[in-house]
Amino acid sequence: MLNEREIANVKKRLRRTGGQINGIEKMIDEGRYCVDVLQQIMAARAALNQVALIMIESHTKSCVVTAIKENRTDEAVDELMGVLSKFTK
Repeated sequence: MLNEREIANVKKRLRRTGGQINGIEKMIDEGRYCVDVLQQIMAARAALNQVALIMIESHTKSCVVTAIKENRTDEAVDELMGVLSKFTK
């Protein structure tokens, strides 16, 4: 689970990413150069990846640690690896 500081950080990043997405839409409406649009898309993806990494770290430090303490290590590791596998595609 995210703590209050992490929640604020994630929300700030998501608002920024939302602004980037809106900017990309505006760039397309304006007929901006394709490479410029693609660079903004890559920046938005990188920002979302950072949010995902915050979530993965929080999950690992809280939920996975709890599962290990409750002797559910295999289940927790399998779930985490499944998420990481999808994240890297």
